[in-house]
Amino acid sequence: MERGFQENMKTIADTYGENVFNLKTMKNYLSEKAYKSLLKTTRLGDTIDPSIADEVADAMKNWAVSKGATHFTHWFQPLTGTTAEKHDSFISPDDEGGVIFKFSGAELIKGEPDASSFPSGGLRATFEARGYTAWDPTSPAFIKESDNGATLCIPTAFYSYTGEALDKKTPLLRSISALSLQLDKLAKLFGIKAKDRRGYATLGAEQEYFLIDKRYYDARLDLVQTGRTLFGKAPAKHQQMEDHYFGAIKLRIMNFMEDLDRELWRLGIPAKTRHNEVCPAQFEIAPVFEELNLAVDHNMITMETIKSVAEKHGLVALLHEKPFAGVNGSGKHNNWAICGPDGKNWLTPGDNPHENAKFLTIICALMQAVDTHAEFLRASVASAGNDHRLGANEAPPAILSIFLGEQLFDIITQIEQGKVHSSKKYQTLELGVTSLPQLPRDVTDRNRTSPFAFTGNKFEFRAVGSNQSCAGANIVLNTIVAEAMDDICSKIEKEMAKGKKLNDALSVVLQGVVKKHKRILFDGDGYSDKWHKEAEKRGLPNLKTTPEAVNTMDRSDAVKLFAKHKVLSEAELKSRNEIYRHQYQSTVLIEAKVSVNMAKTMIVPVAIEYQGILAESINAVKGMGTQTSAKGLLRELMDEIEKTLKGIKNLEKAIDAENVEKMLIGQIKLREAVDTLEGIVPADMWPLPSYAEMLFQ
Repeated sequence: MERGFQENMKTIADTYGENVFNLKTMKNYLSEKAYKSLLKTTRLGDTIDPSIADEVADAMKNWAVSKGATHFTHWFQPLTGTTAEKHDSFISPDDEGGVIFKFSGAELIKGEPDASSFPSGGLRATFEARGYTAWDPTSPAFIKESDNGATLCIPTAFYSYTGEALDKKTPLLRSISALSLQLDKLAKLFGIKAKDRRGYATLGAEQEYFLIDKRYYDARLDLVQTGRTLFGKAPAKHQQMEDHYFGAIKLRIMNFMEDLDRELWRLGIPAKTRHNEVCPAQFEIAPVFEELNLAVDHNMITMETIKSVAEKHGLVALLHEKPFAGVNGSGKHNNWAICGPDGKNWLTPGDNPHENAKFLTIICALMQAVDTHAEFLRASVASAGNDHRLGANEAPPAILSIFLGEQLFDIITQIEQGKVHSSKKYQTLELGVTSLPQLPRDVTDRNRTSPFAFTGNKFEFRAVGSNQSCAGANIVLNTIVAEAMDDICSKIEKEMAKGKKLNDALSVVLQGVVKKHKRILFDGDGYSDKWHKEAEKRGLPNLKTTPEAVNTMDRSDAVKLFAKHKVLSEAELKSRNEIYRHQYQSTVLIEAKVSVNMAKTMIVPVAIEYQGILAESINAVKGMGTQTSAKGLLRELMDEIEKTLKGIKNLEKAIDAENVEKMLIGQIKLREAVDTLEGIVPADMWPLPSYAEMLFQ
């Protein structure tokens, strides 16, 4: 048994990252010169040296071919929120009627997939076909396997003929550079010597998802077409007992999870945690933290892998934010932290006053960033799917606030008062470079109702939807934090120019930040009505719908912010706003049409059929007494059929008028009638798999 265990562990260790052309693999395929040059590019963000491109391409090709690859693709992330790929073979005819495998540096660095049908929000017309992909060397190439072969996937950026970004990766990389610039600026103020790399952000994305049996999925047009159930009566028991959360994992699901982990490990994705989530049939997987850009790529691969592995087990993975009404939806907790050029996590409280001064400067920068630009952060997670989740009982509200915990909140209050004497419930503060305190680790509990919570050495942004790319939220987060840090650093420099020492300059600047932005701090129940009223008093925005949120990104302050840090030009920002509005409207329209289709062709015919059966049965026994209860049931059935037909008609009118608001209201009304019918029509006649069947398999 022990030998088998050891062999299994060795197999996992040996195969971890086997399908990734990472730094470890590169050493075996590249010259020392090329390896060091590429290492510098990945760690410092330098431009790739063109002189090594052919060598790297040939090495990548040889490695990929050894893995069974016959094709390569520039793998990119268009503004659809998914990934895209166009495959080309390595095969090239030789002069003797045969073929050789070739892959040049030019093909590696740049591709021209055209890809003109992807949304561009007006950045290019459909007939302007030139779209380019550019290799991102900071994210390693990987192998995607199929039953009959394999393909080399090369992470790339996607941009237009005019050089404008058509994807999510390009602005993400720009935002990372903007944040790095400000981290380096702050490091110089604190006299921190940089190592052989720039400052950067890290990410750990917890991914929630549902699994249901494929036969149930195939029988539900709403799941197939929209990713969520448009109809469905809540079962008597679902998640009320909280017995599924962290419960023993069923054998079928465990088999799936074990296969999923192994597939992810082979792709170099450090899957760490797996467990049952709150709702039956809901689960979560979480990785070890990685550099932000790589973590975003890995999360996109993880979502795709969850789906493909589920299919092999006769399951379907649902990544929609709210696939089932009345129970928990799924999010993607965006655990964000920053690592300075010294290689340390700057969101970890330090062991001395100097370290803590830096830590609290970052905390204040985040307070300023989130308070000043809460609407932009809310817009970054806006979608039709997430609108069903945000503000519900398992998700943070649409109101942005920050949770710091009791001790840190007390410290912030002392900073506001200009005198820091002690750390609540902990040791007396040491004074030195600054009057800021020495803090122990794990200084806070967690608040799962907060949309933006400090959890010891990171901030957890809980509003990201399970089906969304993490890129959008982190583009905004990186940019607004860079802006706040730039402002704070400039003010510190201005105070020091007056003759103040760093300690005194910090005290003045951070006190001003806290006084202005303390309103963003909230440590109570974010789900409560009391908080909504309190947030309104504080003047905090509450953007409940996607249109409200996205419209804020049209403002001049948004244009100015993203242009200043060279993350998005005015045209690029406008294009995204147009795309997100169109995606929202299209999603609502598709769901409305599917609702009408299902109600007219599946629900109403069955309900009318049962109406006839019930009426015939009552008529057959009418001479045997009063049938008051039976007639009442028939009357109820007939009433609900009428409500359903009326709901169909009203929803069709809203569709014809292209009125999104009325479509949303119409879907709710129609669903109420249909779900009531599900509770009347016999189960063996009902045309759709029930919630009880799908959630308890």
